[in-house]
Amino acid sequence: MSAQLPAAQGDEFHDDIIYPAAIPFVLVHLACLGAVWTGVSANALILCAVLYVVRMFGITAGYHRYFSHRSFKTSRVAQFALAWLAQSSAQRGALWWAAVHRHHHRHSDTELDAHSPRMRGFLYSHVGWIFDAKHADTEMDAVPDLARHPELVFLERWPLVPAVMLGAGCLVFGGWTALVVGFFWSTVLLFHGTFFINSLAHVTGSQRYVTGDDSRNNWWLALITLGEGWHNNHHAYQRSTRQGFRWYEVDPTYYVLRALAWTGVVWELGEPPAEVIRNERRLGAAVVEKVARQLAASFPVDGIVAQAHAALAAAPHPEDLRAALRSAQLQAATALAAVHLPHIPTVDEVRQYAERTLARTPSMDQIAERARQLVVEAVCVRLAEQLSPA
Repeated sequence: MSAQLPAAQGDEFHDDIIYPAAIPFVLVHLACLGAVWTGVSANALILCAVLYVVRMFGITAGYHRYFSHRSFKTSRVAQFALAWLAQSSAQRGALWWAAVHRHHHRHSDTELDAHSPRMRGFLYSHVGWIFDAKHADTEMDAVPDLARHPELVFLERWPLVPAVMLGAGCLVFGGWTALVVGFFWSTVLLFHGTFFINSLAHVTGSQRYVTGDDSRNNWWLALITLGEGWHNNHHAYQRSTRQGFRWYEVDPTYYVLRALAWTGVVWELGEPPAEVIRNERRLGAAVVEKVARQLAASFPVDGIVAQAHAALAAAPHPEDLRAALRSAQLQAATALAAVHLPHIPTVDEVRQYAERTLARTPSMDQIAERARQLVVEAVCVRLAEQLSPA
C-alpha cells in the first residue's frame, strides 16, 4: 500500500481500506435487525445490559488498564481470564489491542497516530482505521511483556473464540432472542462505546492538563465506558489505574478493581501522585517540545516573513544579514532581533496566547519561550531563502 499524506485538520481522511475485512463488522450490525423476527423480551434486554457492563469491564480493566498500561498486577490465571473476558467483546486479541494503544500514546494526535480525529477526521478515527491495512497485523515488538505468555499468544491466534463461545451459549440457553438482543445488541453497543474514546474523547469535553494532544474529560462518556471518559486525566498520567482523579469523577472500573484488590485477586494498583492531581507537576521535555511546536504553528509565520522582508530590504549591510540568517539558528535569531522588528511576537505575547488556548500548567513559561524561539527560527529560515541571491 502506498503511503498517504495526512489530511488537513478537520477533514475526513480516506485511505486504502480493506473492505472485505469490514464485512464481519457490518454483519454483526445487521444481525441486530434479527430482533424484528425474534422479538425483544425483558429477559433479553437484561441480558444485553449485563453483557454490556461485564464485557465493558473486560475492555477497560483488561485491554486498557492492564494489558496496555500494566497499571496493576494480577496472577497468571486472572490475566488469562481478563484476556478471555476482553476478547469476548470481539475486538480482536489482547496483544493487538495493547500494541495499537501503546502506539497511540507514543504518537497521540500526530500523523503517526492510528486514530486521530485531528489528522484523519471523525469517521476514520471512530471506525475506519480498524480496516486499514497498516493496522492489520499485531506489532509484537510493542508488547514483549505479553508475548512471552503462550496462553495469550494462543488467544491472539484465535481472537474470536471467546466471543463465538459466548454467542453460542446465549443461543443454547436463551434461544434466538438471547442471541440477537442479548449478544449482538450488546456487542454493537460495546463497539461504539469503546470507539467513542478514540473519536469523541479527542473532540468534545474539557482539558484539565496540558498533554500535547486533544484528549478530553467527558462525564457522559465516563458513564457509558465505566470511567474511560476521564481521558485527559489518563493522558496526563497513564500509569494510574484510577482515571477519575477527583472524588466526583465516577470511575466504576476502578471501584471494581479496588474491591478485587481487597480480595487479593489484583494488587499494586497505580495511583496518580498528589502533584499530578493538583496539576503542579512540570511537563517532560518531549511534551513541552510537542506543545511548543503546536503553539508556534498557530502564529502567522508567512505574514511575519512578508512584513519582515519589506523592512529588511532597507536594512544596512544586507550582505551581513544574509550571512547571519544562513548561519547557526541562535546567531540568526540574534541578528534578526537586532533589527528591532515589531512584527515578531514577544515571549510575553506568546505566553498570553498560550494561557488563553491551553490548560493551566507550571511549564507555561518554558512552553512560551520555546514556542517563541521556534517562531523566530522559522522566520529566519524563510527570510534566508528569500534574501539569498538568485
